Amino acid sequence: MLHTSLCDLLGIDVPIVVAPMGFITGPELAAAVSNAGGFGILSAGGAPPPVLQQQIRRLRELTSRPFGVNILLFEGMDRPLDQLVDVCIAERVPVVSFFWGDCTRYVPTIHAAGLKVIDQVGSVEAAERSARAGVDIVVAQGLEAGGHVEGDITTLALVPRIVDRIGPVPVVAAGGIADGRGIAAVLALGAEAAMIGTRFVCTRESAAHPVYQEKLLQASEKDTVRTILFGHGWPDAPHRVLRTAFVDEWLGKEARAQESRTDEPVVGTLSMGGHEIPLLRFMGIPPNTATSGDIEKMALYSGQGVGLVREVKPAADVVRELVRETEDVLAKLLLARSTAASEPRPPARAG
Repeated sequence: MLHTSLCDLLGIDVPIVVAPMGFITGPELAAAVSNAGGFGILSAGGAPPPVLQQQIRRLRELTSRPFGVNILLFEGMDRPLDQLVDVCIAERVPVVSFFWGDCTRYVPTIHAAGLKVIDQVGSVEAAERSARAGVDIVVAQGLEAGGHVEGDITTLALVPRIVDRIGPVPVVAAGGIADGRGIAAVLALGAEAAMIGTRFVCTRESAAHPVYQEKLLQASEKDTVRTILFGHGWPDAPHRVLRTAFVDEWLGKEARAQESRTDEPVVGTLSMGGHEIPLLRFMGIPPNTATSGDIEKMALYSGQGVGLVREVKPAADVVRELVRETEDVLAKLLLARSTAASEPRPPARAG
């Protein structure tokens, strides 16, 4: 069975982590991945503390396996970050995950509660900051990733650099990984696990809107773009999305979206906690099953590995396929090495 030291640290079976995609990785998807032996991370997204508490409790109803909760830390978002962390501690969430900011001040409190901390970064410098803060695990996110992308270095280049600089802190690789070949590759780079997002958007437990899923299934690696277009409420934050007609229309005119104007047209609505939330043009909220409206004008986040995503299936099946593919790749590499070692070498030429 595919297993690394990170599996022992987290109490999981296989080194596969589902990315905490806002409004997409809900309790059902996180639980399904955890139940399959991987590690599910629930996205707090834009949930207020009472809603997050409900989601954590729902997740616990669905699994008895370890899981985490992810909290975004970027400045300018009017959210009670301290209260979200307090909810995670009160609910005894095994792992609290952070992204897009400095989590240093939260680490001692979380550790004092007996919980672990994951921090996702996009650069060597940020990884070193996380290591100094004492986080338990660092996620190295490469440029190929879907959703918000903090750095500008590819996964292949970033992961080994971070592994070398912060060891023995374990590193999880993220960005463009969608099959067992990608997992085997990042394990070879020194990562202890792979974080996968786009592949899990197209699962039955995903909260993604069916139109969003269908667009992913139709896309190839050429059909994504890194932009700041969906910057309403979160300006100047790069993210990777599918190239739709709407995106192509506005590429080069992204400055308008950074204004976060209240008079932008409404392109849809999102139902959350019993309330209907209007979705204005350029908002970075991806369409889920609680969304209605013009789906193709919304943020359809996607990594560059999207061309490897071919069908919607249960998350447990995806985990099993990823494990089998990875083990097959590693077995072939070992066989090739063994075969090469056993072949007689030609005699050295004389003089």
